[in-house]
Amino acid sequence: MRARDLALLSDAAYAAGDIARRFWRKGARQWDKADGAGPVTEADLAINDMLADSLRNARPDYGWLSEESPDAAPRLAARRTFIIDPIDGTRAFIAGEKTFAHSLAIADQGRIVAAVVYLPIHDTLYAATDDGAAMCNGRPIRASARVDARDATLLTARSNMAAEHWVNASPPPFKREFRASLAYRLCLVAEGRYDAMLTLRPTWEWDIAAGDLIARQAGAMVTDQTGARLGFNAADPRARGVIAAPAPLWQILHSGLNQP
Repeated sequence: MRARDLALLSDAAYAAGDIARRFWRKGARQWDKADGAGPVTEADLAINDMLADSLRNARPDYGWLSEESPDAAPRLAARRTFIIDPIDGTRAFIAGEKTFAHSLAIADQGRIVAAVVYLPIHDTLYAATDDGAAMCNGRPIRASARVDARDATLLTARSNMAAEHWVNASPPPFKREFRASLAYRLCLVAEGRYDAMLTLRPTWEWDIAAGDLIARQAGAMVTDQTGARLGFNAADPRARGVIAAPAPLWQILHSGLNQP
């Protein structure tokens, strides 16, 4: 079943990419969502509609959680649930940048079992099941083997390195980089191109569900800020931040943070 689900997600991600490329850098209509929830474009909604139609018709017994769909209680009773971000990194998409992604995952009783993250402009597909290797365009990938923060790169927003978040007001000496898409950040850690990622704000499941599995299957530790493993399809679908890194770097980050 996992292989069939992964194939389904992969096909859907490629179809999402076809839609995204039709809108990208072509002045897609955009507006701000209510309650400061960020921007959305006509491309987000067109992709969401296609995914909802194709995935839910293929697996009618699966629940549905998507950034661009109204949440509905029946997903909580479903054994398996699609967790979808039609475009992760909408601001990057609007700006004409290449690093937005489609993030598609399936949770089985709260754990992600199949996941893909697709960057359509780069034609790069990251994929994993919970019983197999993490892959990038069909080749296995592994997280970094670095153990020293001084040699390591951390994907995070500048605000997360503020002294107030760290024990003794002293953030570890990572080299900081940034990418708009949380899903892509997790995949870059999985691929070993960057060594770790960190976000401290409450984080929506659809941003991290697929990347969580891909990073873990590549050998990274992935937890919330407190060190708890991430769970999915929760009634409140938000995590308390995310830390993803190989174990030695994860320990440096986790032990260095002031806990909420």
